[in-house]
Amino acid sequence: MPHTLASLVNHTALKLTVLAGEGRLDVPVRWAHASELIDPVPYMEGGELLLITALKLDAEDPEATRRYVRRVAEAGVVGLGFAVGVNYEGVPQALVDAAGEQGLPLLGVPRRTPFIAISKAVSAAVAADQYRAVTAGFEAQRELTRAALSAEGPAELLARLAAHLDGWAALYDASGAVVAAAPDWAARRAARLGDDVGRLRERPAPASSVVSDTDGDDRVELQSLGTGRRARGVLAVGTGAPLGTAERYAVHSAVALLTLTTERSRALQDAEQRLGAAVLKMLLAGEPDHARAVAGRLYGGLLDAPFRMVVAEPVAGEEQASAGVGASGVLDGLADAMDSAAARTGEAVLAVPDGGRLIVLVADGGAAAGACAAYAAEADARAGARPRSGGRAGRGRADHDQSVAVGLSAPTGPMAAANAYRQAEQALSVARRRGRTLVEHEDVAAGSVLPLLADDAVRAFADGLLRALREHDARGRGDLVASLRAWLARHGQWDAAAADLGVHRHTLRYRMRRVEEILGRSLDDADVRMELWLALKATSGGQGE
Repeated sequence: MPHTLASLVNHTALKLTVLAGEGRLDVPVRWAHASELIDPVPYMEGGELLLITALKLDAEDPEATRRYVRRVAEAGVVGLGFAVGVNYEGVPQALVDAAGEQGLPLLGVPRRTPFIAISKAVSAAVAADQYRAVTAGFEAQRELTRAALSAEGPAELLARLAAHLDGWAALYDASGAVVAAAPDWAARRAARLGDDVGRLRERPAPASSVVSDTDGDDRVELQSLGTGRRARGVLAVGTGAPLGTAERYAVHSAVALLTLTTERSRALQDAEQRLGAAVLKMLLAGEPDHARAVAGRLYGGLLDAPFRMVVAEPVAGEEQASAGVGASGVLDGLADAMDSAAARTGEAVLAVPDGGRLIVLVADGGAAAGACAAYAAEADARAGARPRSGGRAGRGRADHDQSVAVGLSAPTGPMAAANAYRQAEQALSVARRRGRTLVEHEDVAAGSVLPLLADDAVRAFADGLLRALREHDARGRGDLVASLRAWLARHGQWDAAAADLGVHRHTLRYRMRRVEEILGRSLDDADVRMELWLALKATSGGQGE
């Protein structure tokens, strides 16, 4: 308990008397200081008991005394101790009245009580309070350490910490999701702090911030966990008042223990990642039996059911470039989202960084696959991309600021892992061209090839291929482009194409010979016909010129 004016008054050896401010004796005293300056405020920090004899103060002048008392009260002085019988035989009434007006406790100090005795009493009480706080802090540290080593681990640690703080505590994982809270009702309160946690996670660890719970009276303090560039988690503690010394020791101990846990987990994750890389390499090499043997219990369950291959890579737009967002940062966000979702359901995820890419095996229909889709939907929403229609991956705005592009294979098994990787790469390529965050291979396979022509390079090729024909038509020498389109649309059937155009078939034959002469290419070549048809589609969308 902090030392107060009341405890000084109750100190039998000091013989202090209360002359004013009886209702504020429960105020903590940080220090006792003697000063005879007319203006001692520049030398005060707040929380002091100011001891005076009124050597220079005219304590019988009501106006001068009122100004003095008001100034020291505004500076945070918690009380005045007046030496009786030194410069004044009694306590001047003007001083009593001024203290009463300000509600400032005024204590009478008898002549036989030296100021140093009061200072020693306050100093001893402050030292005892600090000792109790440190002792309580060490005891909390031992208790939290035992909790961290228990079977419940972080959950038990949070329960002990919340009880010690007489408040609540919550733990967030690397993605910002709440993974544990104590008491149980605190999970709802912690979930409201997602934006604040997100901002703290963007800062290098260690970092902290204090936020206000707008729906309650809590003072919430956030502490990041981890020692690397990125926070591996966040601890939140909510209390009704600022943390005291003992509570601060407890929070620091919890941060240290949780950081140790996350760093140890990261070392284990690194080892798992190396094992996962070996499993993936064997799968892509067409060695599923060896992959199963190496996967063991860690990834074996993932290979026993249909899985999907995810290939992701960063696509930095102007916004990311100006913010200095690196390739690893955007991929880490996606990986954290999938890892956290999988951890909550207990499913396995095999994630392997591959240069500037991230390759992931996730259970088909599992939590990690769902988290990947949700992450992509949120990214598209932030970028202003057009929403998908009917579950299909349609074209979005190709010029928006993507942070990551993701390709997702069809469900597969270990025998077809290499094919799944190719599917994911193809879907990734389409995602980049369409300006989408996520494209599934089923969407590419079930859709039309025509959307793939909406590419600047394809349009440039098509324009170059057809330019001579359009220039010929522009000079009024015929309608070669429309004739070519009609002839290709009718698969080279002269009569049908001529009827569509409303010309004689001999006229159409003449026009096709002119097309061959101008282009220097034979329409008997199937590849030439295909290129011309796709060029027409790319430049006109199949509509009339």
